[in-house]
Amino acid sequence: EVQLVESGGGLVQPGGSLRLSCAASGFAFDDCAMSWVRQAPGKGLEWVSRIYTYDSNTYYADSVKGRFTISTDIAKNTLYLDMHSLQSEDTAVYYCAKVEYLSDYSMTSWGQGTQVTVSS
Repeated sequence: EVQLVESGGGLVQPGGSLRLSCAASGFAFDDCAMSWVRQAPGKGLEWVSRIYTYDSNTYYADSVKGRFTISTDIAKNTLYLDMHSLQSEDTAVYYCAKVEYLSDYSMTSWGQGTQVTVSS
C-alpha cells in the first residue's frame, strides 16, 4: 500500500530555514507527481508545490515562490521541501501527497503531516 511519512517540522524563528522530508513507499516513486500541501490554524488546505519525479519539473504557489524549493532523492524514495525566509504566515501542518497527474490531478494518498511553527 501507498505510505507517505513526513518529518522535519518544528519551531523556527522568522527568517529561518527548515527542510521537510517525506518518505514514500508502495508505488513507483520515480514515475509520479508529488505535492506539498499545508493547512494553517483555522484555515483550509493550501497547495504549496508540486514536482514531477520523472523529469524534475517543479511548480510553486505564489505565496512561497522564491523561498521554497521542492526536490527528490529517487534512490532514497524521498521528497523534500527546503523552506527559507520563513514567516509567521508559513505556520501550518505540512502534508506530502501523491498526485494523480495522468487523470484529474486529485491527491488520493496523504501523509500524516508535520507541524511547522514560525515564531520568535
